Amino acid sequence: MTEQRIFVAGHRGMVGSALVRALENRGGAKVLTASRDELDLRDQTAVHAWFASHKPDQVYLAAAKVGGIHANNTYPAEFIYENLMIEANIIHAAHLNGVQKLLFLGSSCIYPKFAEQPMREEALLMGVLEPTNEPYAVAKIAGIKLCESYNRQYGRDYRSVMPTNLYGPNDNFHPENSHVIPALMRRFHEAVQEQAEEVVIWGSGKPMREFLHVDDMAAASVYVMNLEEERYRSHTQPMLSHINVGTGEDCTIRQLAETLAKVTGFRGKLVFDSSKPDGTPRKLMDVSRLKALGWEFSIGLEEGLESTYAWYLQNVENSRSK
Repeated sequence: MTEQRIFVAGHRGMVGSALVRALENRGGAKVLTASRDELDLRDQTAVHAWFASHKPDQVYLAAAKVGGIHANNTYPAEFIYENLMIEANIIHAAHLNGVQKLLFLGSSCIYPKFAEQPMREEALLMGVLEPTNEPYAVAKIAGIKLCESYNRQYGRDYRSVMPTNLYGPNDNFHPENSHVIPALMRRFHEAVQEQAEEVVIWGSGKPMREFLHVDDMAAASVYVMNLEEERYRSHTQPMLSHINVGTGEDCTIRQLAETLAKVTGFRGKLVFDSSKPDGTPRKLMDVSRLKALGWEFSIGLEEGLESTYAWYLQNVENSRSK
């Protein structure tokens, strides 16, 4: 039997690199990657030429232009344009080159701002989006609909998964532009180094958030990709085909901060600055569809934070101190 060729688009990102690890550990396939220098995914001609030359059998579409609230608010045109181009180029090139199986990775921001909690797949397009990241969310919704359209018109098997908040190795630990876990992890680490007496955290600490380790996300992605088509279709609909990926469990920001303090060894005081915005009170994914398909998360939050902090010390702190 010929070895399968699997293209992971976006292999240097947190999710893409986890997918490469998962696929290589699984074995039985050749993993194809292309750096930005080798292939500009926004360039339609270049993407089509790459597919024609490398002939992948499967595609994991993890490439995207991503950023926090500030970046999304400042560069909305780039966020919608680049993400639309990346997904349209890859999905169309996959189809033209006979790729039957593709997995598109989206985001929980596709759901309406005031979606009922926990957020079910059926909430898609049922209300207005959060304005700060609406262009990015619209692009991700378009990716789902691209997959569904090629399935309906051409009989392809293109699937979509929507992750909750992710964390883990290769996360962005930038002091201003990172998400809540890497930002707090770095802040607690620096507080320990500086022997600070307190760490100030934005907001009241009451909002609830769900967090999934990126290795669990990769495992779920490979699982969904390899489900028998009949089983996948028995739990989805042709025009409502995406699957939420998360833990189905959440915690308060205060609980998250307390766990991070424990993991990093910070023994000082936690101060919550209620003058700063809290954001949405709760964001939790309904993962009953994925559970019904036979997959559940395996990495608990404290265990995941411990391994991520070990990775941070080895890869971020070591590189800064050299």
